[in-house]
Amino acid sequence: MTKARVIVTLKNGVLDPQGKAIESALGGLGFAGVAGVRQGKVFDVVLEETDPAKAEEALRKMCEQLLANTVIEDFSISIG
Repeated sequence: MTKARVIVTLKNGVLDPQGKAIESALGGLGFAGVAGVRQGKVFDVVLEETDPAKAEEALRKMCEQLLANTVIEDFSISIG
């Protein structure tokens, strides 16, 4: 079994209205000094594959086909 974490974030330059709303809400709650917030997604995936290279290849395909919109999002994969 291979455990992995996939983090998906908006690419630099892509507007993030949810991040802006969170930033504004934090200011309204009294958290001063927040200069910016970017929102993203985290996926914890457990694969039956035990070979880390094959697992990463499968996860990359999952990201490209479903988990991330690669036009506007970047993703990173951590195995272990």
